[in-house]
Amino acid sequence: MIQLSSLTKSFGERVLLEDVTWQISDGERVGLCGPNGAGKTTLLKMLAGLDEPDAGNIIKPSALTVGYLPQDGLAHAGHSILDEASSAFADLLAVKAEMHDIEGRLGDAAIPQEAHDALLERYSALQDRFRIEDGYSIDLKVATVLRGLGFTDEQFSQPTDSLSGGWQMRLALAKLLLGRPTLLLLDEPTNHLDLEARNWLEGYLVGYPHSVILVSHDRFFLDAVVTRITDLTLRHLTDYPGNYSHYIDEREARMEQLRKAKREQDDEIARVKMFIDRFRYQATKASQVQSRIKMLEKVTPIEAPPERKRIHFTFPVCAKSGRTVFELHEVRKAYGPNVIFKKQNLLLERGDRVALVGPNGAGKSTLMRMLSGVEAPDSGTRREGHQVVAQYFAQDEATRLDPKLTVYETLAAGSPHNMVPAIRNILGGFLFSGDDVYKKVSVLSGGERTRLAVARMLLIPSNTLLLDEPTNHLDLDSKDILLEALEDYGGTLIFVSHDRYFVEKLANKIIEIGHGEAQGFPGTYKEFLWSKENRGASGSSAVAPRGAKADAKGAASARVAPRAPHAPHAPHAPVAPRAPHEPHAPGFDAHEARKRDQAEQRKRDQHVKRHQAQVADLEAKIAEREQAMKDIESAMSAPGFYDNRDQAQPLIDRHQTLMWEVGELMHQWEELQRITEITRERR
Repeated sequence: MIQLSSLTKSFGERVLLEDVTWQISDGERVGLCGPNGAGKTTLLKMLAGLDEPDAGNIIKPSALTVGYLPQDGLAHAGHSILDEASSAFADLLAVKAEMHDIEGRLGDAAIPQEAHDALLERYSALQDRFRIEDGYSIDLKVATVLRGLGFTDEQFSQPTDSLSGGWQMRLALAKLLLGRPTLLLLDEPTNHLDLEARNWLEGYLVGYPHSVILVSHDRFFLDAVVTRITDLTLRHLTDYPGNYSHYIDEREARMEQLRKAKREQDDEIARVKMFIDRFRYQATKASQVQSRIKMLEKVTPIEAPPERKRIHFTFPVCAKSGRTVFELHEVRKAYGPNVIFKKQNLLLERGDRVALVGPNGAGKSTLMRMLSGVEAPDSGTRREGHQVVAQYFAQDEATRLDPKLTVYETLAAGSPHNMVPAIRNILGGFLFSGDDVYKKVSVLSGGERTRLAVARMLLIPSNTLLLDEPTNHLDLDSKDILLEALEDYGGTLIFVSHDRYFVEKLANKIIEIGHGEAQGFPGTYKEFLWSKENRGASGSSAVAPRGAKADAKGAASARVAPRAPHAPHAPHAPVAPRAPHEPHAPGFDAHEARKRDQAEQRKRDQHVKRHQAQVADLEAKIAEREQAMKDIESAMSAPGFYDNRDQAQPLIDRHQTLMWEVGELMHQWEELQRITEITRERR
C-alpha cells in the first residue's frame, strides 16, 4: 500500500496540492484526472521519487519497485531494439552470463577438485534461480511485448538510434512493462500508440498483477482499464470508484451540489454583511453586530471550480458536394523499396464518415495527403467530385500557423464575417481565455498551437474534412467540443485518430490500411473488430461493397466486411463427385456404373440450377436494398435534414442496417458464384 500523508506541493505562490491524504492498494488501477495544470504530472513525479513534496510524507513499502513513463523525452542509443528491451531483465541476464562463464570453466581440467565442486554448487544455485524466475522465457516475453506495441520482427535487430521520438517512447514503455514494477506510473502512455497497440495495451494493463496509476486523455482507454478515478481539482484529491464514464456522472452531480452550497453560503454571507452594514453604528444593535462579525470570521469559504461554459458550435454554411467526393483509380505509391499502395481503387461518397485505421507507418497519412491533393500518386489517377470544398488538417498543422499573429488574429484571419462573434467562445472552449487571446503564436507551446489549429479549422467553411490526428494534445473537454461539432457536421468526414472513443462516435465506415492496400468495412469500429475476428475464424475473404465501381479487369474500388452480427449461414457446398470406377476391378458392371455417373451428373446440374436461381434471387435483393439506400440518401441530402437529430436518426440507422445487409448479401452472392464455378469445372 502506498500512502500520502498531509502532502503539500507548490511552485512559488501557486499551490498544486494542499494537505492531501490519499492511498492506493496493491492491484488497483487508478486513473488520475483533472484540468490541465492541476498537478497530475507533478504528483506522478513525486510518487516516482523524482520530485520532493514541500511538506508531508509519501509512505511506501520497503519492497516497492516503481516504474515511471513520462509523456516524452526518453531516448535510447547504442543497442539493438531487442537488446534494449531485454535489458529489463538485466539481473536474470547477468545470471545467464555467469552460468555460461561457469560452463566454460568447468571444462578446464587444470581446476582443482575443490574449486570444481564449488563451481558446480554455484552453477546449480544459479540454474535454480534462473528457472524459478522464468528466465528461459525471456525471449518470448520480450518478443510478445514488442509485437504488441507495434514493432515487427524485422525491426528487432535495428539500432535504437534510428527510432523517432514516438517509437523511442514505445520502446521505453516496453521496457517498463517487461520489468513489471509493483507500482506502474504512466503519464499519457497512449500518446504515441496507434489503435492496435492501444487495444493490446488495454488488455495487458487489465491483467497487470500490481498497482497502476495513469494519466490519459483517452476516455475509452480509461473506461477499459481503470477501477477507480481520482480527481485532482482545487489542490485536493477526490476518489470516484468505477470507470471514467461513471466518474463523469458522479463528478457532475457532486460539483452541482458544491456550487449550490457555495451559492447558499454566499447568499448567507451577503445577508449577514448587509445586517452589519445597516446596524453597525446603532448602540442597541452593537452586540448583535459583533456576534455576526465573529461568525463571519469563523466561516470557511466553500471553493467550487468555475462551471466550464458548454459550447454548442455549428459549422459555417457551405454548398453541398456531388455524390462522388473522391475517387482513386489504380493508384500506386511507394517510397523507395517501401510500397505503400500497389494498385488501389477507392470511392468515397458524400456523407461518408470514414476512419482510416492501421499500424503506424502503414500509409494512413499518405492516403490522406493523396486524397487532399497535397501529394500525387506515383501512378494511377485521383478524381475530385463536383463542388468539393475540402479542408485538410495535417499532423503538423500547428507548425503552419503564422507566428507573427496573435491567437485571436489567427482565427479572425480566415473566418467568414458571420463567424467572428463566435471566435471568443471557440477560443474559450479550447482553453484560451482572458489575455491569452492576445498572445503571439510564436510563444505558444506545442499543445497550445495544436488546440489553436483545431479551433481555426472549425471556423472555415467546407463540405469535406480530412483530419489527420486532430485530437493530439487536446484535453478531454476540448475533445468533447470537437467531437460534438463533428457529430453535427453535415459534410463528408475522413479522419485518422488513435482515440478509440472518438472513432466509435464518428465513423460509419472503416478503411484498414496495410500490406499495400486499403480495405473498406461498413459500420462502426466495434463492428469492424467483430468482422475481423469472424473473418479470421472462418477464413472468408472480403468482397466489394455496395456501389463499388470496378475497372476493366474487375478490380473493386473498395472492399467491405463480409458479414454483420447474427448473419444467416452461407449455403452448403455441393456434394463432391465420387471417384471414377476402375473398369477392370472384380465385379465391375459398366451399365450400373454409367447409371450412377448419370445420376451424379443430374445432381450436379440440379445444384447448378439451384445456385443460379439463388444468385438471381440475391441479385434482386441487393438491387432492392441499394434502391432503398439511394432513396434514404436522397432524403439525407435534402436541406435541413440534420436540423432535427431525433427525426433524422431513424433514417440514419436504417441506412446503416441496409449497408450491413448489402455486405452480407454480397458475401453470399460471391460464395454461390464460387461454388457454381467449382461445380461447372467438375462437370
